[in-house]
Amino acid sequence: MPDTHAAPIHRVPAFVTVGLALIMTSVDSTIVATVLHELQQGLDTSINWAGWTLTAFAFGFVLMLPVAGKLSERLGRRRVFLISISVFTVASLLCGLTSNIAVLIVLRVLQAAGGAGITPSATGIVVDYFGNSRDRAVSLFGSIFPIGAMIGPIFGGLFVTYWNWRGVFFVNVPIGLLILWMTLRYIPPDPPRSQRPDARMDYPGIAYIGACLLAGMLAASFLGEHNVPFGSPRILIPAVLALLAGWLFFWHIRRSDHPFIAPPLIYGPGFGVVNLINVLYGGITIGAVALIPLYATNRYGLSALQAGSLLVSQGVAAIAFSLACTMAIRRTGYRVPLYIGASLIGLGMLLVALPPWFGLSPFTWLMAVTFLLGMGTGTVNPASRNAGLQLAPKSAAMLAAIRTLSIQVGTITFISIVTMVLSVSSDPGISQAWLYGFWAVLVAASMRLIASVPEHHGAW
Repeated sequence: MPDTHAAPIHRVPAFVTVGLALIMTSVDSTIVATVLHELQQGLDTSINWAGWTLTAFAFGFVLMLPVAGKLSERLGRRRVFLISISVFTVASLLCGLTSNIAVLIVLRVLQAAGGAGITPSATGIVVDYFGNSRDRAVSLFGSIFPIGAMIGPIFGGLFVTYWNWRGVFFVNVPIGLLILWMTLRYIPPDPPRSQRPDARMDYPGIAYIGACLLAGMLAASFLGEHNVPFGSPRILIPAVLALLAGWLFFWHIRRSDHPFIAPPLIYGPGFGVVNLINVLYGGITIGAVALIPLYATNRYGLSALQAGSLLVSQGVAAIAFSLACTMAIRRTGYRVPLYIGASLIGLGMLLVALPPWFGLSPFTWLMAVTFLLGMGTGTVNPASRNAGLQLAPKSAAMLAAIRTLSIQVGTITFISIVTMVLSVSSDPGISQAWLYGFWAVLVAASMRLIASVPEHHGAW
């Protein structure tokens, strides 16, 4: 879609609109985890069933990401954005009203399906309407997600203290209604259907990738179970099915006239290395950082409050450095911030694995190291987000979906591997330290990939 296909957009309120939507979904990624105990008691269920409210959301989100990206390109960015916000809002309301854990799990899948459409359609809106400011606008997304991730646990604690677990779902309703009103007011209608690509959907392609992602996530989930050995059929069968469905997907899209995802967007020149970097420096790093509170407790015996506050340090640094790199990226290009950010991530992971230096307490040491990791992720984010988009702006929604999917795959894989190792370890803290050290080495080895990232200076 060209940049000038509709009436001029009011960029500030339009960006606030999509920004609020991104914050809403990023808050939801962390807020529910803080109320699992209260949810378990409120619905009179087991902790395992309560935990499925998180797993169900992850399943629905990952499965719907590529579908949402495709629909955004075919049906229109604004239309899919409105549908996504509506589904997310209604599902949130129903989640808060239900008194049955099985119904809640199903509703969490529906909520995730709505949430999955927000980032691709929001990215498409910015790319279509923000002209030569779109590179900076999409770079700012990297500052929005850490804000939501940080305030989610705070909101969760407040709701549990002064209300109950249902509040973590009800809070989305007024926010969702506000976003819907702002969308109708500030984001122009989509162009006529004749100006958009052919609306035919590749249903076999959707089925193959859906089966691949679902089976892969099942294998990863069982991999993280404490009592399931690595060679168990509960792991091997879904893993084999995932590989088979993945092979069928790639075989199909190479032969289809209208593939669900164009093959070059996955592994073509420029795109392949960017997607791999999103897995490595985005997804795996996010998973590693998310497990630092567990590491702090296992190795140093920090309290839950102290361990949780470490992520605030990382989030503050990620926001600050993402903003700084957003302003500088037109001069630096993409490779320089990627080299700097990867170096900071690798150094940070190595220091996490090592005991405190300079006589610092474990809490102070880890606070400083997580800040360093935040500097790295914040530096990488604008470059890794723009490097793929500038190659094919008309495919912005699908590229945003592929990026988010790459990050999710990296995160789920790393967390599953760590939890598998910890389940058989006699000293979980030291075992996790070795995993962080190993990841630091892999980051250093993978930096040679950055030389293959398509370089670009200025606006695109």
